[in-house]
Amino acid sequence: MQKLIIFFLLALFAQQCLAQRPGEGLTPLPNKPQAPDFVLTDFDGNTHRLSDYRGKVLIVNFWATWCPPCREEMPSMQRAWEKLQQQNILMLAINVGEDEDTIFQFTANYPVDFPLLMDLDSKVVSAWPVRGLPTTFVVDPQGRLVYRAIGGREWDDPQLLAPVRALRE
Repeated sequence: MQKLIIFFLLALFAQQCLAQRPGEGLTPLPNKPQAPDFVLTDFDGNTHRLSDYRGKVLIVNFWATWCPPCREEMPSMQRAWEKLQQQNILMLAINVGEDEDTIFQFTANYPVDFPLLMDLDSKVVSAWPVRGLPTTFVVDPQGRLVYRAIGGREWDDPQLLAPVRALRE
C-alpha cells in the first residue's frame, strides 16, 4: 500500500511538472544583436526577407518534421497565430533542411496558416544562434533578437506572450 501511495505521489508530481510546462518563458538575449537577414521561399513560391518585416514584432521558429517537440508545439503556435495576427505580431516557421514534399505531408497532420519557410541548405539556421530544434526567437521592430526559447513551448500561453506583446509599445 505504501508503495502504491509513493507511486501515486510521484505520478502526481510528474503530471504537475508537465502541467507547468506552459509557464516556461522566454530568455532575454543580452545586447539584443541584430537578427541575420535571410531570403527564403514558402510553399506558394512567395519570397520572404527578414528585412521586409522591419517595424513589426516577429516570432521566428526553427523546426523540423522529425523533431518531437517541434511537432508538439505546432498546434499551440497555430492557436497563438490566430490571436497574434490581429494584434500585428507576425510569425514565421523556418523548416531546417527538409524538402517541400516532407513539409507538405507534415501539414496534413499539423495544419497551420502562418508562413512555413524552407531553409533547404541550412544556411539561415547556421547564421542564427540556434541551439537545437525547436529554437524560437522574438525579433523586435528594430530587427533585433530580443528573446530566445530553446525547446518546445505552449505559444498560446498568455504569460509567454505578454513580453512579446509588450514589444509593440
